Amino acid sequence: MFSQFMPRPAGLAIASAVTAAALLATPAFAQSTPQAPQRTLSLTGQGEVKSPPDIAVISAGVVSEAKTAREALTLNNETMAEVLQTIEAAGVAKKDIQTSNFSVQPKYKYAKRSSSGDQEPPRITGYTVTNQVTVIARDLDQLGPVLDAVVSSGVNQMNGLSFSIAEPGPLRNEARKLAVAEARDRAELYADAAGVSLGKILSISEAGGHRPPQPAYRRAALESAAADAVPIAQGQRSVQMQVNIVWEIE
Repeated sequence: MFSQFMPRPAGLAIASAVTAAALLATPAFAQSTPQAPQRTLSLTGQGEVKSPPDIAVISAGVVSEAKTAREALTLNNETMAEVLQTIEAAGVAKKDIQTSNFSVQPKYKYAKRSSSGDQEPPRITGYTVTNQVTVIARDLDQLGPVLDAVVSSGVNQMNGLSFSIAEPGPLRNEARKLAVAEARDRAELYADAAGVSLGKILSISEAGGHRPPQPAYRRAALESAAADAVPIAQGQRSVQMQVNIVWEIE
């Protein structure tokens, strides 16, 4: 019992105080000096390459109407078979002719509403069959005759004509090079104006390519198109690419 009240040795008390002081001081030494934020320069460059198109995409179709769906389908099939044969005879390969839409729709007749507000339900008066094809013409010198063949073979619905490039990959690569060159030129200009030097490239990202639609000539009346050669304005296709580059500032 007397040992509970005996005083601690002086050496033990000093050691305890030193240990406590060391523990309190440890966090202060563990803290690292905050680093300065990295200085960067980010710019976007755009490259554009123009080229004449080398293919034309024609969207056309046959619309047939009859009292019954069977009659409308039979009429449509006969006309479409003639259309496909005529297109192939004009020099278009089978692999470049594809059905893009086919539908059978009823035609309704709606009765007038009576003075009391009543109205009889609509009744079917016939059916409409639509068969549309997409044709790729790879010989643009023969595009006019191909259009004439399409229209004269029985097509009664022209949905559009557009131009494109069969293999746009090389043009995209050239546009990428131009985009990188423009971004670097602008970066060097900004760095020189700011009195700094460009360091290593930290990142390069591509924003994607864009090819705006080009004008294509359309005939207002199919009958006149079948009579004469269709004049075509091909224009040019534009391939654009954008890149964003981030440089380190030294």
